[in-house]
Amino acid sequence: EKIIDEGEEVEYTLDGSVDRYGKPAIRDKTGRWGLGILILVNQGLATLAFFGVGVNLVLFLTRVVGLNNADAANDVSKWTGTVYLFSLLGAFLSDSYWGRYKTCTIFQAIFVLGLALLSLSSYLFLLKPRGCGDEQTPCTSHSGFHVSLFYISLYMVALGNGGYQPNIATFGADQFDEEHPKESSSKISFFSYFYLAFNLGSLFSNTILAYYENAGKWAIGFLASATTAFIALALFLGGTPHYRHFKSQGNPVSRFCKVFVAAIRKWKAHVPPQGEDLYELDVKTYSKNGKKKISHTEGLMILDKAAVINEQTKYDEKSLCTITQVEEVKCILRLLPIWGCTIMYSVLFTQMASLFVEQGAAMKANIGNFEIPPASMSVFDILSVATFIFFYRRVMHPFITRVRKRGLTELQRMGIGLIIAILAMVAAGIVEVFRLKYATEDCKNCKHASSLSIFWQIPQYMLIGASEVFMYVGQLEFFNGQAPEGLKSFGSALCMLSMSFGNYMSSIIVSIIMKITTRNNLPGWIPEDLNQGHLERFYFLLAALTTVDFMVYLYYAKSYKYVQSEDQPKEDIDDEENIKQDV
Repeated sequence: EKIIDEGEEVEYTLDGSVDRYGKPAIRDKTGRWGLGILILVNQGLATLAFFGVGVNLVLFLTRVVGLNNADAANDVSKWTGTVYLFSLLGAFLSDSYWGRYKTCTIFQAIFVLGLALLSLSSYLFLLKPRGCGDEQTPCTSHSGFHVSLFYISLYMVALGNGGYQPNIATFGADQFDEEHPKESSSKISFFSYFYLAFNLGSLFSNTILAYYENAGKWAIGFLASATTAFIALALFLGGTPHYRHFKSQGNPVSRFCKVFVAAIRKWKAHVPPQGEDLYELDVKTYSKNGKKKISHTEGLMILDKAAVINEQTKYDEKSLCTITQVEEVKCILRLLPIWGCTIMYSVLFTQMASLFVEQGAAMKANIGNFEIPPASMSVFDILSVATFIFFYRRVMHPFITRVRKRGLTELQRMGIGLIIAILAMVAAGIVEVFRLKYATEDCKNCKHASSLSIFWQIPQYMLIGASEVFMYVGQLEFFNGQAPEGLKSFGSALCMLSMSFGNYMSSIIVSIIMKITTRNNLPGWIPEDLNQGHLERFYFLLAALTTVDFMVYLYYAKSYKYVQSEDQPKEDIDDEENIKQDV
């Protein structure tokens, strides 16, 4: 939209975004790829800082703090789960009160302070004598105060990173006007590059920082994380004058509760066909408040009762909601089954950091005199992510758009991700079959439990990486695009919650399988000595469970009703009807 302002032609954004002063954002002076790249660099540095702590935390707890393996693993699981739970807090504060910029700034500051305190407390109180914390030199015992200080700083890191993560992805997407053809395409690309930045940051921390920390140089590793996080915050603040913003729209919980209460109070009310005569405001009213009017959709008709106008609503405003308010609730309820189907994928994804590593540790992992750390095989996952992101954006997507205008939808890409993940589990199971075939006899504590090379794991890591590009990038786009205007950060938080629930479900599945398979004094499928177990059966079981999950996913994906804004072009709506037939 071009307007003459003070004798100069100015083009404003069309999506309702504003500048730092709350005025309509000028296209040429705000947002776009300049700010998008700044946020991508910020994400890469913040990820490096976070995984600089998380990648070897279990070793720090055993070697430095003095915990046993079980307690250390339990503490790491609780800490990781807490990070994901804090994502809900960050999303709620952002969508309801603070807005994404303020929320990102505050939680990044907490993140930096937590890392600084972690570095200082570890160096001054825990790493004694100097040089302790490697495989040979144990650290002395610590006072309760020093250990408590360490845990406080550790959970400050969790709070800062958890509250920041769901908002930075959405804030980056805010820099592109979805109503502008060119910027709309850039917004879709942004999510792919965002996930690439996440992986490149973890690549550095999983290799270089992990090497120093494993050698006992914890102070250097933690200080590097704190410094990197500070640089990330400084870069983020540097873009302040030119960011685009969306105004927060108040507490969504109260809006949702109002819809449910109104529907219950009018549960006997008759809903007119096609949603005619239901209460709604005009488009201009929504535009003035920076909101979008959502079109009525069929399904979940009981909630439509909240927008029915009758005698009761004349005397009780709490019994009346707009169609847009009702559709917001419908939207979230429709997202939940899709989200639930992604949890099983996260179960498969978590195997890369656990059973894949244990499997690699039981294989021949040396080249000459150089020993390959089993965990470092995740480098092939990261390389796969980088390769497939560029392959999809530069080759696959342009080719598909020649055949069909819209290319692959997010739901279709997520389905492809599930299929590739199933293939990854099958590949891992086949590798395990051959690992057992070449297993070394009487090898309970020997270095190489099998003569099969660890490089046979490359296909399963590469397949997981390819599946991430379709599943996790698709998730980010889908939940961000389909979440109502006032709940965009919550949409991104759903992705993190999927990973969290995947971790918990993986632990539950492993526990159940071990309880069943260790009856009658049998070693079970996943014993300490993998040569005595059947890890391949566990991989094949996960593949089977995910196949069932994929069937359920197909049902919900095919029946999913896309959110339709009042001003959405008719051809886009027609395309979405065709999408359902293609899923």
